[in-house]
Amino acid sequence: MANKPILVVMAAGMGSRYGGLKQIDPVGPCGEAILDYSLYDAHEAGFDTAVIIIKEAIKKDFMETVGKRLENCPMEIRYAYQELDKIPAGYTVPPERTKPWGTSHAVLCARDVIGDAPFAVVNSDDYYGKSAYKAIYDYLLSARDGEKYDYCMVGYELGKTVTDNGSVARGVCQTDENGHLTAIAERTKIEKFPGGIHYTEDDGATWTDLPADTTVSMNMWGYTPSFLREIEARFPGFLDKALAGNTAKAEFFLPITVGELLAENKATVKVLRSADKWYGVTYAADKPVVVAALRELTAQGKYPAEGLWNR
Repeated sequence: MANKPILVVMAAGMGSRYGGLKQIDPVGPCGEAILDYSLYDAHEAGFDTAVIIIKEAIKKDFMETVGKRLENCPMEIRYAYQELDKIPAGYTVPPERTKPWGTSHAVLCARDVIGDAPFAVVNSDDYYGKSAYKAIYDYLLSARDGEKYDYCMVGYELGKTVTDNGSVARGVCQTDENGHLTAIAERTKIEKFPGGIHYTEDDGATWTDLPADTTVSMNMWGYTPSFLREIEARFPGFLDKALAGNTAKAEFFLPITVGELLAENKATVKVLRSADKWYGVTYAADKPVVVAALRELTAQGKYPAEGLWNR
């Protein structure tokens, strides 16, 4: 079909909390990375094309590991590159800035290879579960912009997305009676504690509890091509604020862009709820949990024991 949905995988992060390139770290029984499982599940759901966003600095290591395996993947694989200096003409990267400009910037760097197809966006280091890919693919098949943009996201229960090994960042979601997103708040430091789960916005001076069944975003979004136009138009405004303030850490986040569109009444975002458990490698100590989970899923027959791309 024309403009069949494609998958966009953000794999340009440097894994500062993890201590290495978690995009390529093997976690599967046959040496697969989480990204391999994402592509496998996406292809089963119906996706035929994937765009993988990396940095030039990791290209050699990525291509020699994940890229080499993906030569046997039945999907069309395209690559895009997120670089710090990919900014509009007239702007200069400040010397204190050492990392790219966030997840909306990552997608913006891939706009030429995404083209005019609807697309889903995922993180390379998050295992989302098979049902999530099917839900978002089916939604994007019929997504059409009308008076408002027609977007979606997969929402998870907070309690199924936290780690025992430190804090995580999640978009805390509010929805209306029809299951549409009404607001999203990016909480960058959410932690488990003996009595539950809480977050802080002041480096731990105060904490606010969050129920375990709170719906959160794991950066699994579904967009029509209009989103590319919006982030391109909004990026200069973000840079203006960033360069006048916290130039070292300011982030052009997907949830922030979505939140602006909701506040402006320009978009609707359907929340597709997943009951699956998230697995990820935010920290090096998370890896054994992910390895064990994928081993068990393989033993259950959900993935081929001989390797994802060896059949």
